[in-house]
Amino acid sequence: MGVGKRDRIRVVIAEDQAMVLGALAALLDMESDIEVVARARTGSEALKVVQQARPDVFITDIEMPGMTGLEVAAELKRRGALVRVIILTTFARAGYLRRALEAGASGYLLKDMPAEQLAEAVRRVHTGLRVIDPQLAAEAWTNEPDPLTDRERQVLRLAGEGVASSDIAIELNLSEGTVRNYLSEAMNKLGAANRTEAARIARSKGWL
Repeated sequence: MGVGKRDRIRVVIAEDQAMVLGALAALLDMESDIEVVARARTGSEALKVVQQARPDVFITDIEMPGMTGLEVAAELKRRGALVRVIILTTFARAGYLRRALEAGASGYLLKDMPAEQLAEAVRRVHTGLRVIDPQLAAEAWTNEPDPLTDRERQVLRLAGEGVASSDIAIELNLSEGTVRNYLSEAMNKLGAANRTEAARIARSKGWL
């Protein structure tokens, strides 16, 4: 007997690469008990779509325009959204996993996993289980903790992309002096000589 439309697991996918987004949606739509109800290509769009579509499971990449997948997950948690989040990424870094768990994510999967495992992960997460790479999970709690605050992370990420302090100030609604202070704090914490090096160090550890 087939699964009725009402009984399907409703999924929203956020991924900035159109080809990957289409492939993921097609893969999951092949499953009789899973329905992809919406897609998004930016973090801010994903936040809006999840609140409108009210899916059971939200699958998101980390690096996207506007907001990262981790920021979207944290904001959904803050708003009390009743959705289970799976982070699907290329980053096998303990720092990212740690932040994902703190943001309330139920799953952390790598894009090189076998395709058939994604649907099974959706089912497991939907029932309330966590799905995380065991080796990565062990590393997450043995590596050094992330020293950056959320605001330092936002400022440093933009600076690492080559955005000028004046433009960062406008985008984040801060004074230029405050932006410089955040960058200075981040550089000191990371032992970096400049903002570019600070961004590189933070990204390599999964803190950005």
